[in-house]
Amino acid sequence: MKLWQKKGNNLNEKVDSFTVGKDREYDMVLAEFDCEASIAHVKMLGRVGLINNDEVKKLCLALDEIKKEIKNKNFKIEKEFEDVHSKIENFLTKRLGEVGKKVHTARSRNDQVLVAMHLYVKKELSEIKTKIIKLFDLLLSLAKKYQDNLLPGYTHLQIAMPSSFGLWFSAYAECLIDDLYFWQSAYKITDQNPLGSAAGYGSSFPIDRDLTTKILGFSELKINSVAAQMSRGKLEKSVAISLSAFGDTLSKFCMDICLYMGQDYDFISFPDDLTTGSSIMPHKKNPDLFELVRAKFNMIKGLPNQLTLLTSNLPSGYHRDLQQAKGAIIESINETKACLEILLLSLPKIKVSNNIIDQKKYDHLFTVESLNKEVLKGKTFRDAYRKLANVIEKGKFKPDRKLKYKHIGSLGNLALDKLKEKIKPFL
Repeated sequence: MKLWQKKGNNLNEKVDSFTVGKDREYDMVLAEFDCEASIAHVKMLGRVGLINNDEVKKLCLALDEIKKEIKNKNFKIEKEFEDVHSKIENFLTKRLGEVGKKVHTARSRNDQVLVAMHLYVKKELSEIKTKIIKLFDLLLSLAKKYQDNLLPGYTHLQIAMPSSFGLWFSAYAECLIDDLYFWQSAYKITDQNPLGSAAGYGSSFPIDRDLTTKILGFSELKINSVAAQMSRGKLEKSVAISLSAFGDTLSKFCMDICLYMGQDYDFISFPDDLTTGSSIMPHKKNPDLFELVRAKFNMIKGLPNQLTLLTSNLPSGYHRDLQQAKGAIIESINETKACLEILLLSLPKIKVSNNIIDQKKYDHLFTVESLNKEVLKGKTFRDAYRKLANVIEKGKFKPDRKLKYKHIGSLGNLALDKLKEKIKPFL
């Protein structure tokens, strides 16, 4: 059954399959949110007098019953239904007769799917933020634990200056705070109620959009009906930008991990239950977990561009192109959560190597230390630089491995307390 279908109007089977696509699969994710929005809509219809109190009660009870079926995984969208909206309306009509047919009064599938996406994304963004904050806390705890364990810092993949695991872990922690600013923007866009915009041009029924905004727990109403409809695609893109920001940070982190686990570095390792092997090389302990997290986040980093291309030449109003945004964002949210769960599982088991930079091959990490000491004795920086460069060229450089870093954000002063303060607005 299709909500738009007229008597005797049967769609070509191939056309039907092509236009529906994976909507039934993705709508299973949105089903509970469609019910929540429908309950709010029904209560509003009762408040403005479009249905009576008895009808409100019957519809809300039936919608609650559907929510229970969804929770118990007994809810299905059979092939005869185009989407979750037609399935729910059919359920209500079979259960309540003429009363069930009134649920669609003063709305369209356009604002139905919009409000369901807003509710779904709002919930998922909150869950992702919770995981990001857990990861932030974990990185800070690792930074504190290993703050005295030094490792080489690199520029251009050449050894550069001394770093530390404390500096490394806390660097990624602070980068997550930057990513949360993108999250904040996406959440702000999501936390607006589009319900009541109908097909994108409002309704001549005397609906109360402020009431549904309050019932559904949105902070704001998406006021203009056309703007509400045009937010389709923009909502998904804002979320994609947020997810890609997390992906940018964490794919880089996983790249570091993969390098540092290599035998040529040997900075870190993980227990056997977190690594994989080779079918022909019995010595292998591969970082597959982190390679896959890197790959998945790198794919997500491309999502904003994908959605930009999808929506780049669309005029105002609804277009079926926008259906393609639904699956892309649902799958990316699922991948992001899965990647964060893997990092939260594996990172507490990291093993950090000791005395890494004591090796002779890292002697040149300390050239800047020697240079700075000469400047502190009274030499100009450039003269000290040239003199030291000559010593290095002749192979006579002898490092002093005693480090004195005191400024905020250096390996001698990680300022972890300041990072904890910095993330507080998101708690």
